[in-house]
Amino acid sequence: MDSDFIDLHVHTTASDGTMTPERIVFLAARCGLKAVAITDHDTVEGLAEALQAGEKAGIEVVPGVEIGVDYPGEMHILGYYMDHRSSRLSRDLAQLRESRDRRNPRMAAKLRELGFDITMDEVARAAGGTVVGRPHFAAVLKKKGYINSVEEAFDRYLGAGRPAYVKKDKISPAQGIEMITGAGGIPVLAHPHYLRAGGREEFEELLRALCGSGLMGIEAYYSTHSATETAYFCALAKTNGLLVTGGSDFHGANKPEIKLGRGLGGLAVGYNLLAKMKEVKKTRDAGGTRTVS
Repeated sequence: MDSDFIDLHVHTTASDGTMTPERIVFLAARCGLKAVAITDHDTVEGLAEALQAGEKAGIEVVPGVEIGVDYPGEMHILGYYMDHRSSRLSRDLAQLRESRDRRNPRMAAKLRELGFDITMDEVARAAGGTVVGRPHFAAVLKKKGYINSVEEAFDRYLGAGRPAYVKKDKISPAQGIEMITGAGGIPVLAHPHYLRAGGREEFEELLRALCGSGLMGIEAYYSTHSATETAYFCALAKTNGLLVTGGSDFHGANKPEIKLGRGLGGLAVGYNLLAKMKEVKKTRDAGGTRTVS
């Protein structure tokens, strides 16, 4: 891969990926990427290891996080360049993980009611890290032969509206954005494709509201975005003065079809997008006005 390409959406064993932060960073370097962002769900626990690995591997590592927020459907806010050592951020993220911890035993109970032999101890062992989520339930179900893939587990049992699903307590989009900006980070709307069910007009109204809450970017380049969608999201970014970002949403073996830096094979995110983000971050830290050219 050309050395000017990057991947700004990657998950490790600190949340629901299957590769350690160090291993992912070295893989990114071998793939020829110029930069990689670690964006685990509701945790920054993997960042210290990743940043150290970046120095060894000679690749730029961007500190990040991905926060799920309350909205019909699937809304996640990515954060970049936060102070990941911030005690306030650590406390806020811990509260989000506690919400997961309350939810998980209820999902395990529902699965047992459906006839599956599964315990929280097994799921916690499958997780290995600080965050236990639905992909780890899926991994146990697959290991025991109940389903053939993680996707099947979500489609049949764990996805929203399915028999073992339990809704997680979530913060509002504005709160998620503020959590990131409060730690000096840049908040970006993740995989907007999943928010377009109501049509363009509704989505564009939502985007304007998020901008009013401090949103600074949109993930236009994504594994499942079509070329038409990518162009549309890039145009919206320009209209709303937003940064454009992109990433694969790599999870290792939990999403084996998604390749680091390449997504489903055709993803190509240029370093120029990260360069613009760094310019905005520098200006913001210096007390200037946010601008995106």
